[in-house]
Amino acid sequence: MNLEDATAGRRAVTFLRFPVQIRRRSGRILIVFAMAALVAAGWCEGTTSWVEARLLSRYDRNLRFVVSSGPSPAIAFPRSGPYDTNFGYRFIPVFARRLAPEGFDIAAQARMSPTMLSVVRMGLYPPYREKDQAGLVLRDSRGAVFYEARFPDSVYRTFQSVPPVLANTLAYIEDRHLLDLHPATRNPAVSWGRFTRALFDQARHLFEPEAPTPGGSTLATQIEKFRHSPGGYTANGAEKLRQMASASLWAYLGGPDTTAARQRIVVDYLNTVPMSARAGVGSIHGLRDGLRVWYGRDPRDIDALLQTPQAALPARALAYKQALSLMIAQRAPTYYLLRDPQALDRLTNRYLVRLGTSGIIRPALEYAALGQVLRIAPTQNAPPPPPFVAQKAATATRVRLAQLLAIRDSYVLDHLDLSARTTIDASTQRAVTMRLRAVTTRQGAAAADLFGHDMLLPGSDPAHIRFAFTMYEHVGGANLLRVQTDSGDRPFDLNQGARLNLGSTAKLRTVILYLQIVTRLHDRYAGLDSAALRRVVVAPQDPIKSWALAYLETARDRSLKPMLQAALHRTYSGNPQEAFFTGGGLQRFSNFDPVDDHAMHTVAEGFQHSINLVFVRLMRDIVRYEMDRSPDLAAKVMRNPTLRIAYLKRFAESEGALFVARFYRNEVGRTPESMELALLDRVPGQPFRKAAAILAIEPQASLQRFADLLHASLPGAELDDALVVDLYRRYAPQRFGLADRGFLARVHPLELWVVSYLVSHPGATLQQAVRDSLEPRVQVYAWLFRTHDRARQDMRIRLVLEAEAYRRIAMAWRRLGYPFESVTPSYACALGASGDRPAALSELIGILLDRGVRYPPRQIEALDFASGTPYATRFVAQPTHGMRVLPSAIADVLRPVLASVVEGGTGVRLRGAYHLPNGEPIAVGGKTGTGDQRYAVYSRSGALLASRRVNRTATFVFFLGNRFFGTITAYVHEPFAARYRFTSAMSVQLLRDLAPDLMPLIADPDRKMPEI
Repeated sequence: MNLEDATAGRRAVTFLRFPVQIRRRSGRILIVFAMAALVAAGWCEGTTSWVEARLLSRYDRNLRFVVSSGPSPAIAFPRSGPYDTNFGYRFIPVFARRLAPEGFDIAAQARMSPTMLSVVRMGLYPPYREKDQAGLVLRDSRGAVFYEARFPDSVYRTFQSVPPVLANTLAYIEDRHLLDLHPATRNPAVSWGRFTRALFDQARHLFEPEAPTPGGSTLATQIEKFRHSPGGYTANGAEKLRQMASASLWAYLGGPDTTAARQRIVVDYLNTVPMSARAGVGSIHGLRDGLRVWYGRDPRDIDALLQTPQAALPARALAYKQALSLMIAQRAPTYYLLRDPQALDRLTNRYLVRLGTSGIIRPALEYAALGQVLRIAPTQNAPPPPPFVAQKAATATRVRLAQLLAIRDSYVLDHLDLSARTTIDASTQRAVTMRLRAVTTRQGAAAADLFGHDMLLPGSDPAHIRFAFTMYEHVGGANLLRVQTDSGDRPFDLNQGARLNLGSTAKLRTVILYLQIVTRLHDRYAGLDSAALRRVVVAPQDPIKSWALAYLETARDRSLKPMLQAALHRTYSGNPQEAFFTGGGLQRFSNFDPVDDHAMHTVAEGFQHSINLVFVRLMRDIVRYEMDRSPDLAAKVMRNPTLRIAYLKRFAESEGALFVARFYRNEVGRTPESMELALLDRVPGQPFRKAAAILAIEPQASLQRFADLLHASLPGAELDDALVVDLYRRYAPQRFGLADRGFLARVHPLELWVVSYLVSHPGATLQQAVRDSLEPRVQVYAWLFRTHDRARQDMRIRLVLEAEAYRRIAMAWRRLGYPFESVTPSYACALGASGDRPAALSELIGILLDRGVRYPPRQIEALDFASGTPYATRFVAQPTHGMRVLPSAIADVLRPVLASVVEGGTGVRLRGAYHLPNGEPIAVGGKTGTGDQRYAVYSRSGALLASRRVNRTATFVFFLGNRFFGTITAYVHEPFAARYRFTSAMSVQLLRDLAPDLMPLIADPDRKMPEI
């Protein structure tokens, strides 16, 4: 091969290898270009979020919820998070279970879309436009707001309302590119640079535990954290990713452009960032509330200073520094604001320098702010709360809401995202409240004609009298509370929260019980012929049954209503000379008007004119009937030895329990030594009596302990050792029973037992003492079982039978809404001695107005939780059918009797006061009552030693027309009660004076109740 051929061959091989080399080089270039493209794409996505914006905004279109009728089949409630806890969202299922037994059904509820439900099931927080501010709102029956609690108290409504210097400062501190206009699609939930640094620092921390680990949070993820994360903290990396994913979904709810969302983040953060808590205020959220609580500043003044460059520089600088300090303090608010405010001042100054260097604030503002000193306000600078008298309806409604939801803390209740529609008529409520407040002045009382006979005496000051008013309206299946108020500027509710002696209003309960007995007798015997009626056994002292049988034997019309009317015309004497054995002793009663003393009166007349002796004798007949409900019960007990012993034992247990309770209350809370010494001081000074008492109190006492107590109880007495030993042996515990020791010591034996019990059982409750005293009680009354004086036994058996009768009377009253477990075991309970409540009396007259059907009183009509959120739930009270508790015939015959009280009885002042605009009169009726509760001290012989007036009340329970009913009460307590002599006439007159305020409500039957 020549040289030319060899050269040509090499060229050919080189030529053949060139494409391979080109291909190899181009592959490397393509890889480099691909990597560069990926880096560029990642950088582009990291800075613009272009892909995320398209994908997430398209996904977010399906993140919806709608509110539809009935319970939701597609809803998921949050399980944790401060925001969802404070506003009550997580508790809505619990509230539903509590409201169901109270007659509330879910009328409407949110339905989450399948996509939103899937987001929740993935563990993310559902994205929606959350509220920065919520709280309890109460509306009246017409939809007007009469109470509103908002948390936080003050918020920024829009981004434009935020001073620009605050928005820019926040962005500089937390996310410097948050408010950049470009790129518009940027995801505000993720800062890739900060996130990468945070990952690197976390990895470094594994090898260098002392290395700092700053977080990679953005403002958006911080909001998710303190709103929805458990406890408001980021517990781990998974929780951080959950915050980032949830915030990313939220950011694109409005589409690919996140400019508005990023501005909203600034507003949400400033409005809801936690600012620790302070005594008397509670938890503090948001910059504006923080400025008010921590620095005592009005946030409106701060905004005005920061938005006005021409404002005085020192004032503007202080405002800015205070706002800046709270933005910084949120990282550890308790530490900076409560523990070391000086550290916060120093840190704020360092930030002022950085902000000035970066151009966020002007140098003049920087230098002026550095010269200001931060001072935490010593007390909350908040406006005083409104007077309680202006919040009566709100207070009563909040109490009822707390009962319905089983919430004990009003602070928690007020923070719920809840709007409640009540039955209150706010305009009438305000008018009545103002009228009641006015009559507590001399001028107002004179304008209402409250001075005169049986009312205020000339010169009296009504300032110490408290006036209360309650009125319901029957609508459909419920009695709706329209007005409930009183004149007192205190939270205590006189209508529902007190046990008051309301005087002769108890006659209404008494006459209803009397007619119930007549009804029972009618049902039992009306079907018998005359011969069978004559064979019915009647107890010797049961006049009601005797009369009923006699009436049925001669009546042409045996139907119930004529018999009830005849029962109301039975007559009783008004004579006050008779003494009545009742309540364990002799009692005398008098009539209010002496003119009634010397005549016979029908039950209806006694009710109309409130004649006390008529109702004392009627109650005696009722008690006798109840004592002998089974034929000849008392006679059987008296004849049967076994029954006698059983009833005597019950007497011993019952009366003994009263003594134990009395002695327990005298001693409880004292030390054992003080109890022993106080009791021994009451023992006469003879050594043997002291010895009997000491060994009753401490039956296990040693001789030395006995001697010490004996010497302490007889200071100065000459007690030699032989006498002490003799007394110790002679009065040893096994030699005398408890009753004998009481006789020797001249102390009630059960008092000895109670002191001994409390010495050996410190901290024992009354229930424990009564339970453990059963055997000693029976021992103390052993004489009663052994006595040959049958009269003494018979009297005590009658007392037991009477006590059982009063228990049955209390049960009958309770079925009609009487609010207490028992009544006073005396005929005086017919005159008000057992106490009552105005609200319970209102319910009673409502039963009569509704012809014997008891409808539940209602204050709340509808409850709207979480409106505008995916958890929105509306509860509505359902109509009820009521419960028949009285025959309609009783209500029918009593309504004219109630009307007669106004037509010509004790309520005559009200006659003609209420009429429709066309002049047509409105039927009015009711029952008056004057209560005079006294504390009396008697001697052992029964002589009255002292008496003081504790409370005085004047009440009128009324109905107005066919739908409205209620009570009006005047009340005064000691030491002012002794200054007044008013009667129920004053309450009747005041109800007359209220007619102009009540008639707009009464005369407007067709008003519509709006939806919330």
